Amino acid sequence: MKSVRWRRDVLPPLVLVVVLVLAWYFVAKISGLRSFVLPTPVEVAQAAWETKGSLLAATGKTLLATLIGLVVALAAGVGLAALVDFSAWARRAVYPLLVISQTIQILAIAPILVIWFGFGMAPTVSIVVLFCFFPLTISTAGGLASSDPDLIALLRSMGANRRQIWRMVRLPSAMPSFFTGLRMAVTYSILAATIGEWVGGAEGLGQYLLTSKNAMTTDRVFAAMFVISLLSVILFLLVYAIERRSLRWYHTSHRKEQWEGQGIY
Repeated sequence: MKSVRWRRDVLPPLVLVVVLVLAWYFVAKISGLRSFVLPTPVEVAQAAWETKGSLLAATGKTLLATLIGLVVALAAGVGLAALVDFSAWARRAVYPLLVISQTIQILAIAPILVIWFGFGMAPTVSIVVLFCFFPLTISTAGGLASSDPDLIALLRSMGANRRQIWRMVRLPSAMPSFFTGLRMAVTYSILAATIGEWVGGAEGLGQYLLTSKNAMTTDRVFAAMFVISLLSVILFLLVYAIERRSLRWYHTSHRKEQWEGQGIY
């Protein structure tokens, strides 16, 4: 069963990645473009190995800023979603502001964050929070609002108070939506941290990218891009694994519904 699942879930994207890398290699070789314009995957790997010390140090700084920003966004997003769920007045007041906030370009306010917090980790963390806060808040609030009304009515008829209903019904029903928002947030987080470091950071992958660009070392730029993508994928898979382990009841019932729909179960 595990081998079948591996062939179904892992093998197709792995084959596609290999095909894309080979295509990249042959295009870089056959096109006659200089390495400055389009380095080959081998040259990118060599550049990453030659600068592995500074690249690893930059990765550590970016990852630290990302995790701090994610924790802050997680606490603020879930807290605001709970407030919106508890209070109809807060829902009517906050929801429009949340939507309007997404019309503001983060890159446009990044220089302001540098002016407020100075150069360093603070503006980077702030940008991560701004990127991740919205999907966490909206997804969690939507999950809380999608609770089964019949189950809530049943608990009320049994004398359950609002806090007990929230703990036993609303919170469990919101967990799948919460993890959906968290997967979106971690996907954005590394990119957000890199943007923050590019604009106002003193260290990290953003500064590594900026230095490599200024030095015209395109292979190092590609190496940093690869590390950024790899970190995003790792964080996404980590959250997905935590979700599968924490919500076995949800994924088991969801799979059963799919099998029933296909006439398998």
